[in-house]
Amino acid sequence: MSDTHPSEERYRTTRRVTLVGAATNATLATAQVVGGFLTQSQALIADGVHTLSDLLSDFMVLFAARKANAPADDNHPYGHARIETLATVIVGLALIGVALGIALDAFRRLQSPEDLLSPAPAALALAALAIISKEGLYHYTVRAARRIDSSLLYANAWHHRSDVVSSLVVLVGIGATLAGFAFMDAVAAVLVALLISLMGAKLIWNSVSELIDTGVGPEEQRQMLDSVRHLDGIHGVHELRTRRMGSALLADVHIMVGPRISVSEGHRISESVAKTLRQSRPELREVLVHVDPEDDRTHAPSSHLPCRSELMRRLNLQWQSVPGALPMDNVVLHYLDGRIHLELHLSPDNFETLEGARALARQLTRVTQEVKGVGEVRVYFR
Repeated sequence: MSDTHPSEERYRTTRRVTLVGAATNATLATAQVVGGFLTQSQALIADGVHTLSDLLSDFMVLFAARKANAPADDNHPYGHARIETLATVIVGLALIGVALGIALDAFRRLQSPEDLLSPAPAALALAALAIISKEGLYHYTVRAARRIDSSLLYANAWHHRSDVVSSLVVLVGIGATLAGFAFMDAVAAVLVALLISLMGAKLIWNSVSELIDTGVGPEEQRQMLDSVRHLDGIHGVHELRTRRMGSALLADVHIMVGPRISVSEGHRISESVAKTLRQSRPELREVLVHVDPEDDRTHAPSSHLPCRSELMRRLNLQWQSVPGALPMDNVVLHYLDGRIHLELHLSPDNFETLEGARALARQLTRVTQEVKGVGEVRVYFR
């Protein structure tokens, strides 16, 4: 049995798969760019630049995987995943810039037929090699993603699969040019430039959405709420809020529990909610559970009521007039629906007969309810 921690194993697998992809993309990009110049194929050069963008994506995945395992510090209690987000925006802007350069050059050649390139037949072989290599990378990466259940690797796998499309465009463009349509190589370069710019725009859009704390969609939110709605001790659940930070998801949720349970039981229920939510969404890193004794959307707020120390000062003044009321063993406060409900626990030494206990309870209840904000009063003798 391996002693490797699951997160370390995930990182090692992600690193190994991504390095294989990076090595493949570096070799392929070199072959495409150099081959494009040698075979006079502008589309092949454009696809080589596209492959170089995949190399940047591979390094982004490595960067994200490393940062995901870096511990939080005092200045970054939630970790450093947003650095990845900012870097992704920069990469997206660079991709759009590269795509614009490729497209402008291709348009210039289309307007000046004498500048159109005439690719050699070897360019077809290089385009076919790119298709085979990128499809192979897709299958290799997606198998690893399924094994460790990594959304990050899944995204990179589909990135490889989308690259197959651009290489197919290049293959068709080169083939059409060799068949006598001289302009098709430049047209293919424009189409690849469009694909590069779309990829850059998508990276920027997703990253900006994350930076403005865009959460999961309504259907995903409903599924998350349904996963905890029927847990033991849950009387209601609402106000689920989520936001993304790199490849991780953060969430906070309000749950309603029994109004008179103990703090420790409420904490135990909140732990089960957090655990269940993490099981429903593996990328969920942080869960903040707010425990409500009642539905705070409909009931009166209690924030205006006095805290324990102030309330006890007022109550002790009242209880001094009741013989046998002090000392009080324990006072339990319940802040519910804009009132303070009390449980008063007295020692049996405070009374001599059952009738005396009942009389003391009635008197205590009366004087206690004279304090502003106090609602129900229950007196217990033990």
